[in-house]
Amino acid sequence: MFKINENYLKLPGSYLFSDIAKKVKAFTDANPDNKIIRLGIGDVTLPLAPAVIEALHKATDEMAVKENFKGYAPDLGYEFLRSAIALHDFKARGVDIAIDEIFISDGAKSDSGNIGDIFDVNNKIAVCDPVYPVYVDTNAMSGRTGEYQPDLGKWSNVIYMPCTIENNFAPQLPEETPDIIYLCFPNNPTGSTINKAELQKWVDYANKVGAVIIYDAAYEAYISEADVPHSIYECDGAKTCAIELRSFSKNAGFTGTRLGFTVIPKELKCGEVMVNSLWARRQGTKFNGAPYIIQVAGTAVYSEEGKKQTKEQIAYYMNNAKVIKDGLLDAGYSVSGGVNAPYIWLKTPDKMTSWEFFDYLLNEANVVGTPGSGFGPSGEGYFRLTAFGTYENTLEAIERIKKLGSVTT
Repeated sequence: MFKINENYLKLPGSYLFSDIAKKVKAFTDANPDNKIIRLGIGDVTLPLAPAVIEALHKATDEMAVKENFKGYAPDLGYEFLRSAIALHDFKARGVDIAIDEIFISDGAKSDSGNIGDIFDVNNKIAVCDPVYPVYVDTNAMSGRTGEYQPDLGKWSNVIYMPCTIENNFAPQLPEETPDIIYLCFPNNPTGSTINKAELQKWVDYANKVGAVIIYDAAYEAYISEADVPHSIYECDGAKTCAIELRSFSKNAGFTGTRLGFTVIPKELKCGEVMVNSLWARRQGTKFNGAPYIIQVAGTAVYSEEGKKQTKEQIAYYMNNAKVIKDGLLDAGYSVSGGVNAPYIWLKTPDKMTSWEFFDYLLNEANVVGTPGSGFGPSGEGYFRLTAFGTYENTLEAIERIKKLGSVTT
């Protein structure tokens, strides 16, 4: 008789955002006339930039002509896109990344989950706490996290690095030595960042102990402060210890069209084995490439018009973040984030748990956010709101929350 991967049976409940969707659906079914404002999931609401749409249409027309038709994409992605990435995302910041160190994918979520395929199951991971759930859940699916401890909200074989108000929601170097370190800056869910000097400490530490850093830079386009690095490769020695994940979802609105990339320098080795070669082998076997029309559209993001238009979209969302942050501060909430990231991280009022506050906002204000406990045990007592809604809905949501009255945290 066939057997299943029993690691899946260890996972607690559903994926966080699936649980939220079920709760919202139940409320909507019971209250069909209520207008729900969703500031929970990090999905964009603005349409694709005109330069991107123009490129998308042009590429689609090409696919209707025999001489221009494209089938399977190259394993690493089309050279025209990888060259644009190397030039604009890295060389422009003084970082030399070769195009064969760039792997085009269908998004950072896929890559952050799949990257574990090339690492031994006995590697021990370290994660920020709170953290994007995909990092931990996919390692659990691979059997790398031990047993889930419901009373603690933790896995037995994971090193948790608490990110609390006391350390400005930034992790400290762990006491126990990990093999794989997950870092995300600007951070999801807290919106926190660290400066270049602090990131350099992580690079130096990883090189010293022989760990690899999986660096999620999906929100780098939202950085507004000068001393916050956009890439881990701005740090000396990062090429020998770090893999960087990037996404077109948040910087250019590709959440529905799906495009991202992973950078693995050839200097990153385990003994004599190049990690770059392993990922190339994995992708060549398990992934058939992002569609040609999407890669052409992604290249348009780097055109002069594309950069201008996507920058305007980012400014739109960051204005929403300011509206949320200022409104919550006026209402007495303790708030962080919203400066270098489109997320606002707030302390729940009146000693509510994260899920109690979720229910309170949904029932009393018809506003949906994300419970902090869904991101890890240190997220309990906190809540995430996203700036990716429309400006009008963002204003209305904050007015509804403010009408609930001042709070004590």
